[in-house]
Amino acid sequence: MCARQKTVLIGVTGCIAAYKSCEIVRAFQKRGVRAKVVMTEHATEFVGPTTFRALTREPVAVGLFDEPGSPIHHISLAQEADLMLIAPCTANVIAKLAQGICDDLLTTTALATKAPLVIAPAMNVNMYEHAATQRNMQILRERGCHFIEPDEGFLACGDTGKGRLADIGEIVDACLEILEVEQDMAGLNVLVTAGPTQEPIDTVRCITNHSSGKMGYAIAEAAAARGAQVHLISGPVSIPEPQGVQVHRVTTAQQMLEASQELVDGCDIVVCTAAVCDFRPAAPASRKLKKGDGTSELEHIELVQNPDILATLASCEGRRAIVGFAAETDDVVEYAKGKLASKRADLIVANDVSEGKVFGSERNEVWLVTAEGEEHVPEMDKVHLADVVLDKTLSLYDLKMA
Repeated sequence: MCARQKTVLIGVTGCIAAYKSCEIVRAFQKRGVRAKVVMTEHATEFVGPTTFRALTREPVAVGLFDEPGSPIHHISLAQEADLMLIAPCTANVIAKLAQGICDDLLTTTALATKAPLVIAPAMNVNMYEHAATQRNMQILRERGCHFIEPDEGFLACGDTGKGRLADIGEIVDACLEILEVEQDMAGLNVLVTAGPTQEPIDTVRCITNHSSGKMGYAIAEAAAARGAQVHLISGPVSIPEPQGVQVHRVTTAQQMLEASQELVDGCDIVVCTAAVCDFRPAAPASRKLKKGDGTSELEHIELVQNPDILATLASCEGRRAIVGFAAETDDVVEYAKGKLASKRADLIVANDVSEGKVFGSERNEVWLVTAEGEEHVPEMDKVHLADVVLDKTLSLYDLKMA
């Protein structure tokens, strides 16, 4: 299994570029890195803490005494970080750090942490080029601080020159290189199915389910972040495509099966998260069916069973790890055990979907069921859960390949 998930503490200072910190948070999450945020009070004039709480699902730190559960908040934050990134960082905060001045939570935490400190400055070109700023940056470099140089271009103040916050991808890549996030799936080909299928009744109606596709998309993106080549076969969803992933759009179960069969031969790992409709209308109408009084054409729709995609892929020739998902409303683990055997899968990820749980949400609680037993995974956001599932999958893949 790979190392524990890394945590980046993102410091946000009072700069117009503070809104870009939201993009930085999401970029880290998509790469499988936990992001927490600490802000200066001036930063909250540009972006509110609520925005970062919604993005990270973590408390957002602003004041030295705003966390009643941690009497020494800056120490707990400092110890939690594997890396601290201040982006954007103003000339004022750079000056404070250079002189060891810590008069707020952000600067106090930066002085207390032993984690690598990365600074991405953003300011007016004249402020950036000023001798005092350049000297302060040099002092921090000599202490081991990493700087991500700002870009040149049109600045918010109307001037043109160096001082614009560096590209988001450049910032995140630099931090990941320092963190040495493990590319433990490099060289592997991964196939993921996600979302619902839609089985047409007529030209305007269909049979479907409540799957949002979020879990499958999170797994696909996490696998790509860990170095894998990923094909994502997606039913109809309304979420953005994951980065670094080849997406194949389908609608029906039959289309999903055919797309999966075309790709499975070259895959090392198959993860079937899709909520495939069990049945479909035998003869979809080519027009809109009517619902007349007592003569409704919709009263009796003949259904036929859809193909079992998980079982079909598990029976294909070749050695690969096969992962399925089981959405149950009762006896969750027992049904998952039965599915593990009947589908010939290596791992079943079982979740309780009773009372409207899971579908469409950002979080999930699951049980990882294998031939050796089951392991409970407490509720967490799906971005982090994706790595938990991949960790378990990799361990099973290594056993099969040994």
